[in-house]
Amino acid sequence: MRIGMGYDIHRLVTGRKLILGGVTIPYKKGLLGHSDADVLVHALCDALLGAIGLGDIGTHFPDTSSEFKDISSMIILSRTWDMVWDRGFSLENADATILAEQPKLAQYRTAMRQNIAGVMNVAPHCINIKATTTEKLGMFGRGEGVGAMCVVLLS
Repeated sequence: MRIGMGYDIHRLVTGRKLILGGVTIPYKKGLLGHSDADVLVHALCDALLGAIGLGDIGTHFPDTSSEFKDISSMIILSRTWDMVWDRGFSLENADATILAEQPKLAQYRTAMRQNIAGVMNVAPHCINIKATTTEKLGMFGRGEGVGAMCVVLLS
């Protein structure tokens, strides 16, 4: 059994799409980043890489590489999952929390779970996604960004 933990945060800006868990969410701002800046998927990838002892997402998909400019994070997840699978591990479960004051995300969680489970070829019940606010405290509460945390258990 191997456990991994991941965390990511990106700034909200105008002129970008808000993509979380591979779902485009209607909102007035999106996340700034070299890729599509999907913090949920980035946190999951970091957790997976941590569990197998292969560093972090920036090591394998650097923001200095034009190859990864505007890439879908679902492609990054697919490549990360291949690294996990190739080392003989399978997913027991992943548990993630998105930190955002706005927009409300409850109606999108099922689609996010299905997207992620589909890429990883696991049952959707193996993926849990929660969303929480910070009660208007700090950068999340002021609507400056969105963050995500994730833990995974591999066997």
